[in-house]
Amino acid sequence: MLVIIAGRPGSGKTTLARILAAGIRCPLISRDEIKEGYINTVNKEHAKITKEENIQIYETFFNTIELLLDNNITIIAEAAYQHKLWQPKFEVLREKSDIKIIVCKTDPDLAYNRFLERKNKDAQREYFHGDAAAADEYVLYEAPQFPVPLLEVDTTNEYRPDLSEIIFFAWRSK
Repeated sequence: MLVIIAGRPGSGKTTLARILAAGIRCPLISRDEIKEGYINTVNKEHAKITKEENIQIYETFFNTIELLLDNNITIIAEAAYQHKLWQPKFEVLREKSDIKIIVCKTDPDLAYNRFLERKNKDAQREYFHGDAAAADEYVLYEAPQFPVPLLEVDTTNEYRPDLSEIIFFAWRSK
């Protein structure tokens, strides 16, 4: 099974993904963590990531998901990817697994404030994520929308629905 956790930056998807992965005891594949590992390995000069490098990171994220699904491992995949970025990979992933999508939602202004707070608390955040260029994602974000079970989770304060309902959603059959 593949549980996709998506949402705009600052919507709470990484926090929820970590809690959910621990709760159902499966690996979490995070696009941001793959990107950080790449930067730590090859980008020692603190140079801006190129378009080609971003494509490589994108492909590595999806290749990792496919590898684990091919080996019958249930996973949670977390990324701020929008519909247009999941679209080319969706059918391949659907052939390999049952897919559920959880979209973290909150007020865009609150998400943006969380984003700024995270950026201000971590001096290296800009280096690893290029957050200065990400502001458009707040206005233009389009969550993945596919013909699979989808749950929207309000992350404003507490999870709505609550964590037990989110876990139930992730594990129930089609």
